[in-house]
Amino acid sequence: MFRLFLLLLLTVNCELLTFRMHWFERTIRRYEHRRWTTDDNRRVQPFHWGLEHIGGAPNDPDPAKFVREYARKAIESSTEWYAASPAPDYRLDRENVLTFTSSIESPWPENNTVHAQLFPAHETVNSRARGRRVGAGPAVLVLPNWNAKWQGQNGLCRWIQRMGITVLKMSMPYHDRRMAHGHERADQICGPNIGLTLQANRQAVQDARRCLHWLEQQGYSKLGILGTSIGSSVGYVTLVHDERLRAGGFFHVSTYYADVISQGMTTNHVWEGLRHHVTVNELREYWAPISPMPYVERGMGAGRTTFMVYGKYDPTMLPALTRQMLDSLRRHGAEPRTLELACGHYSLELPPFSYIAGYCMLTFFLEGLA
Repeated sequence: MFRLFLLLLLTVNCELLTFRMHWFERTIRRYEHRRWTTDDNRRVQPFHWGLEHIGGAPNDPDPAKFVREYARKAIESSTEWYAASPAPDYRLDRENVLTFTSSIESPWPENNTVHAQLFPAHETVNSRARGRRVGAGPAVLVLPNWNAKWQGQNGLCRWIQRMGITVLKMSMPYHDRRMAHGHERADQICGPNIGLTLQANRQAVQDARRCLHWLEQQGYSKLGILGTSIGSSVGYVTLVHDERLRAGGFFHVSTYYADVISQGMTTNHVWEGLRHHVTVNELREYWAPISPMPYVERGMGAGRTTFMVYGKYDPTMLPALTRQMLDSLRRHGAEPRTLELACGHYSLELPPFSYIAGYCMLTFFLEGLA
């Protein structure tokens, strides 16, 4: 009789726990959907091949063939495709805003000047032991999320700064001060224009490498990179193409650019402009050069120190895609450190998830850049 009572009690407790877990997941997913619907400026843009942005002719009779061949050559020669020399005109103003000319000239002049905010490291016991010489310590390049504002992630930057690590936060192409005139969103870096999306993401990687050149010129030799969402994708591609980077931290991780566009909640309007013109497999091939997975499969992630944080209920960069990425990394010789949190995409910025993720990421960089 007593055993039966314990069995019933255990069953009730398990059912209660399952109910609470389901309630929590529903709560997170409702929050994600609510955040997604608060942005009322998403518009379905018209489809374009955009060959003029990648060296082609707008009237090419077979644009698909041109893009396919372009993408194949870009991956085969990715070292050259993503190469970036130092900028000739670095300028740091009194407000610690670094500007320089992008290595790629886009049709929008305002996008061709890169802006990056510098957060010089605060003095700590360790930095005091090194002396206060400029550049005497580690530095992290931060690449924010899609459509981040000028002040976005500044709290994260200041937190890292207080622990003795200098931070340089780069504005992504077509974002904040680089936004194209007349636009409200950075649709050029993630939109239904095949060639423009390729060019914008390539520009992001080259801009990031020019930021790294500047940091190196200032004396920083222990360099890391931290990316969020689209910044995570750009950041990983930068990491595997730049040996100066000792560590890479990434919030939200996925496989192919096309997978996120076609399956993610926040990119639904982008896929709507694409789906009547290309299949997912075709888009995966076209945008392969700006996706992490081709470089993972080439073993370029092996031996790199990485930390990847993702949400169990992320409706944008789906956890299934993240696990595919992690499995592929491990099959190809990489050993990424990972952290799965019971949150989504937007909700990672909420406590306690933001505190846990921030603390773990900061610890990772303190160890990786020591």
